[in-house]
Amino acid sequence: MLKNYLKIINLMLFIAVFTNCTKDPLKGLTNGEARIYITNKDSLADFGTYNTYNVSDSVTVLDNGQPSKALTALDQAYIDAVNKYMQERGFTQVAKDADPNLGININRIYSTATGVLDNGYWGGYGNYWDPYYWGYSGYGYYVPYSYTAYSITEGAISIDMLDLKNAAIKGKIDLLWMGLIRGQGTFNASNADGSVKALFDQSTYLQTN
Repeated sequence: MLKNYLKIINLMLFIAVFTNCTKDPLKGLTNGEARIYITNKDSLADFGTYNTYNVSDSVTVLDNGQPSKALTALDQAYIDAVNKYMQERGFTQVAKDADPNLGININRIYSTATGVLDNGYWGGYGNYWDPYYWGYSGYGYYVPYSYTAYSITEGAISIDMLDLKNAAIKGKIDLLWMGLIRGQGTFNASNADGSVKALFDQSTYLQTN
């Protein structure tokens, strides 16, 4: 499950970088419509058998694979939203040391892609704009340097729901459910509630008995 989860995140970040180099397919959509919501779950999980949970009191920031902890206004907004929708589904929030059935981690994920464009790109620039447009018919385009470096940073919010109830028995902590949010406005605190709601709306099975 964890390997599949990481593959999903990597795929989404790859798509994000690719779409930055093409025409905007999201033009005309609101921020909420443009955001992408992905959910996945352990097919064997019976969420009705879990009734208590605890959300971590800080957020993990994964910056190109390097983890750190943070608690900004944005992070708190996501924590509050998860608490709200977990309780709406009948789950009871308890303290971390009260043996909650479910543990929930929230993560901010950043991935930076860098690269180089050589003169092969700029050499074909005349194919896009005829120099005649600028009043210089017959001229060619010339770039006096050999390459241009670029850097693109993409981000996402992920929410992980962990099986603490059976951890001691199994000798491991299983990932039961994950949600991923990316797109314009993801890192705006005012959008946290609506974004988390969208994940829960996709996950009707997240309901305790």
